[in-house]
This record gives sequence, structure tokens and C-alpha cells, in this order.
Amino acid sequence: MIDLSSVPNIPPGFIYILGAVLLPLFGKGKVRQVYLIILAALGLISVAVMRAPQTSWVFSNLIFLEVDRLSLLMGYIFAIAGGCAIIYSLATVKDNGHHICALLYLGSAMGAVFAGDFFTLYIFWEIMAFTSLGLIWYEGSRRARDAGMRYILFHLFGGCALLGGIIFHYMSTGSTLIGPVEYGIGYWLLLLGVGVNAAFVLLHTWLPDSYPKATIAGTIFLSIFTTKTGVYVLARTFSGAELPFHGQEFLFVAYIGGAMCIYGVIFAILQNDVRKLLSYHIVSQLGYMVAGVGMGALGLGIMATEAQELAIDGAFAHLFNNLLFKSTLFMCMGAVIYRTGYNNLTDMGGLAKKMPITMITCVIAALSISGIIGFNGYISKGMVIHAAEMEELHLLVLILTLGSVGTLISFIKLTYFAFFSKNDEIKAKEAPIFMLIPMCVTALMCIAIGVYPQLLYNILPYVEVTSHYHAFALGHTFSVLQIVLMTVFLFFMIGFFAPHEKITYDVDTLYRKVGRGFISACEGPLVHFAVAMEKQVLRLADYLVKFSQNPRRETRLGIGAGVLFVLLFFALYLIIMLYAGWLSP
Repeated sequence: MIDLSSVPNIPPGFIYILGAVLLPLFGKGKVRQVYLIILAALGLISVAVMRAPQTSWVFSNLIFLEVDRLSLLMGYIFAIAGGCAIIYSLATVKDNGHHICALLYLGSAMGAVFAGDFFTLYIFWEIMAFTSLGLIWYEGSRRARDAGMRYILFHLFGGCALLGGIIFHYMSTGSTLIGPVEYGIGYWLLLLGVGVNAAFVLLHTWLPDSYPKATIAGTIFLSIFTTKTGVYVLARTFSGAELPFHGQEFLFVAYIGGAMCIYGVIFAILQNDVRKLLSYHIVSQLGYMVAGVGMGALGLGIMATEAQELAIDGAFAHLFNNLLFKSTLFMCMGAVIYRTGYNNLTDMGGLAKKMPITMITCVIAALSISGIIGFNGYISKGMVIHAAEMEELHLLVLILTLGSVGTLISFIKLTYFAFFSKNDEIKAKEAPIFMLIPMCVTALMCIAIGVYPQLLYNILPYVEVTSHYHAFALGHTFSVLQIVLMTVFLFFMIGFFAPHEKITYDVDTLYRKVGRGFISACEGPLVHFAVAMEKQVLRLADYLVKFSQNPRRETRLGIGAGVLFVLLFFALYLIIMLYAGWLSP
């Protein structure tokens, strides 16, 4: 029975899911557009009116609404970014099925964020995987279908690992409530399952493989929910657990984040396809979040140091900011692809005058993701790096700083060759209004938080600690300016970073070679076995045909063989009679 006694709020995920169910009733014209805009507004309002803490909408052992400062923060940014994605999709999406997949995807992500128990989380986790697949397959090409198949195989593997971890956790604790996971098999299975969605290095290849092949609007939705839900669950489940080696596993998670940061940015620099460049930057920016969670994991929910609390706040501040500037970048590049038909930087250029609003919003987002002073990325990146400095993790500080340098290089490359390099032959015009509105909203939010970070500080989990962080401290500001000037000089003097059409291979090449080798190794013995079986079956069939045509000929026996056959038959019959007791008086 659902407990509604203390529930003034409906779980936001239900609003989007119900909206998807009712969508076909509104046709395909302007009425549908109005309905989707109202739905986006209702989702944001449903989060804005929530209060924390509260636990409600409990059905049996399933908890559909668990609200605290962290889940509320996730609800805010998912509702804002998701609403912008809905409005953006009005310009390009005509099929109701695409909208339904997007709404179910958004609703299930909201459901996972506000879930209070592991099994509710798992249900929404799997719905996310299958509904997001539709956004890839709706592109319609064979390359999209193939990428979608690889995408869902990865997520089925991750979902199975997550479920296994949940079961082990339940068996050892007897609790299904979402919380820190005890060290053991369940810990590693959960880490593996969450690591797929959070795009840990070696588990990340589904992301740059599938996102560039999705629909233009579908890529916006994909860039928002799956990976950020993974980071959220990572913070929830790998926080405060008592582990051996005095918590060294959490340092391990922090350095996974460092590896993601530097790995993603290196591959981003090498890309020509603009959406693939942005996809690798999702991996890189996730690295800051994972590093923050890894440093601060011991602090969430227990006695924590100031550095650990700042690390958690930095991780989720960067998650919030990332969804603003990264969705802006994907929307800008989607608009460029929509108007020009080109995906590669080598085909672009000269778009600054033809698409001025798109250019301005893209430059704002590029400055934000690069951590330039006055934009939101500067605030959250600085928090994570400062937390690492406080923990004296000098190698991690160096890795995250180098990641910022690489990010600036790749976005100078993106903006320069897309908008400012010379190309007199390209034809384009400004993006449609439904694309421009959400791009401008998210770009303005990037500036607002960058200039007045208190807007973000007030909704972070550890408000008091973050209020003591001085984002614009003179030493930090001066060092960032030095790095920026050095990077800009490096980019234009070396010239190595110009786009090219060479193919770059990721570790998925190894997966595919190993897979093909495994199939080849199995194929030979299996084929030989199948051929041998086929020969035996054909021989038996041939014998049966001949027997049916002339039974006497096929069963012709000598006298001795006949007598032996009869004796064996009667001996078997006698044994059966004795065993069954038929000869007993």
C-alpha cells in the first residue's frame, strides 16, 4: 500500500513517464509542442517545490522518493538540462516514438536519483539503458544500429554486475536501502556496474562509439543522464564503507578519475568529428567528478575532514556545471550539423558570421569547460583541485591540471576551426529558435555561476565548508591565467592540433580483435563437430529409408546370429519379470 500521508510531492520521474504515455494523444503539430514545453516546466516545478529530507511513496520495500540535499541537487540539474533538451528537440524531432524514448529516459534517470532502495534503483537503471538505446537507433543508419547494439551489450553487462552486487549486499546486510557498500564481492560487482555507466577507462568505449551516431537531439539527452547518474550512485554506494588498507580503495577510485581526465582529453584532441570530440570530453570531465568522489568518499555521512567535504562539493558542483556547458556545446554542434550537414572540423569554418548566436554560446561554453576565470568551470574545477592539494595528492593535482590544459587546447581547436577558420564555400544560416532558446539559457547560467558562485554553493551538500572556499583567491587566479596564456601560445605556435582525417583507435579495437579471435577459435571445432553430426544423421536417415523400402533385406541375419538375438531377448524379458516380481506366488 502506498503511503501518501506525508507526501505533498509526486516523484518527478513519474511526471515524465506519464507524459510519455499520454504524448500520442496530442498529435504531431503545435499542440504537441505546447504539451512538451508544459511537461518540461512541470518537471522543474515538481523539483523546486520539494523539501528535504523526506522519504515517501513507499510501496512494499520499494522507495520511490528519497529526498536529501544531494538528490535534490541532482533533481535540479536534471530538470533544467532535461527541459532544455526537450525544447531543443522540438526543432528536429518529428516522430512521437523519439519523444517517448527521450521522456522515458529522462523519467527513469529522475527515478534512479530519487530512489531510496537498491531494487528501485535497479529498475530505473535498466529502463534508462533500453530507452536511451532508442535515441541511437532512431538515427536510422546501419552504423547507428551497430553502435546501438554495442551500447546495449555494455549496459546489459553493467546491469548484471550491478544486480549481482545488490544481491550480495542484501545477503550480507539484510538491507536494500541505498548506502555504503561493505567490502567484498558485492563491493567490486557494484563498482564494476557503476563503472560502466560512469565511463571508467577501459569501460568507456560505448560512449564515444554511440553518442556521435545518435540523432542530433538524442545526443543532447544522452550527454546528460547516464554518466551523471553513474557518478551519483558512486557517491551514494562507495561512501563511508569500512575497507581494509585504511581506505586506500578510495584513493584508487580518485586515481581512476585522474586517468579518465587525462585519457579522455588526449583522445579528444585527436578527433575530427565534433561530436566524438565532445564525447571524449565527457569521459575527461567525468574524471574530475570521480576524483572528487574518490577523495571525499570517506567523508560522506560520517566524520569528515574539510578537504573530504570540499571534494564532494567540488565533484557535484562540477557535475552541475558540466551539464550546463556540455549540453550547450552539444546543442551548438548539433545546430551546426543540422544547418551544414557536416560532422567533421575539416569540412567546417567560416560560420561565425553565418551563425553568430550559435558561435557566441559555443565560445561561452568552451571557456566554461576550459576553466577560464569568470565562467562556471573555473569554480568547480578549482574546488576539486584545491581538495586534492589539501589532501597532498600531488600527482593527482598535476594530472587534473594537465587535463585542464588539454581541455583548453581542444576547445580552441573546436571553436577556431568550426567558426573562425576561412571557408568561403560553406553555406548555412542561424539555428531555429527552438535550438537557440535552450542554448542561450544554459550559456547565461554558465556566466551567472562563474561570476556569482554563491548561486551554486547554496544547494551543495556541505554549504558551510564551501562558503569558506575562495574561488577568486589571488594566487589561484594568477596561476590559472599563466596556464591559459601558455596554452594559447602553445596552440598557435606549434600547429600540431589542426584537425585531420586520420582514424584514431581506442581500446575497443582490442575488444573486437579478441572477440573475432574467440569466434574463430570456436568456429573451427564447432564446424567440424556439426559436419560429423550431419554425416551421422544422414547415414541414419538413409538407413531408415532403405529399411522402410525393404525391411526383410535390411534385417537379414545368419542362423547363428538369429538364435543369439532370440536368446538375448528372452534373457532380458526374464530379468524384467524377476525385477517386477511377476513370478512371485
